[in-house]
Amino acid sequence: MSSDLRSLSGVDRIIHEPSRSIILAILDAVESADFLYLQRETGLTKGNLSVHLAKLEEAGYVNIEKTYRGKIPLTLCRMTAEGRKAFAIYRKQLKKFIENTKE
Repeated sequence: MSSDLRSLSGVDRIIHEPSRSIILAILDAVESADFLYLQRETGLTKGNLSVHLAKLEEAGYVNIEKTYRGKIPLTLCRMTAEGRKAFAIYRKQLKKFIENTKE
């Protein structure tokens, strides 16, 4: 197996989990997203989304702000600069892996 194909073993495991990569892909395209929007777009349950966001926040990839819109609780999620950098590296690694595999 070529070293290009083995390079996939070096990807960030926090991001490589499918639900977390979807969350980061969404957050990479927007300035911020509220919890309900992320839940709707990912199809995750509230509990699963909370767990994945907590992992991403712990890794420093996402900031989570709990606030209110009027009297209604609002959870806003933003990708950090570190998260954007890590996600860009991850995408490059996946692209390289795909380009080096046969159809």
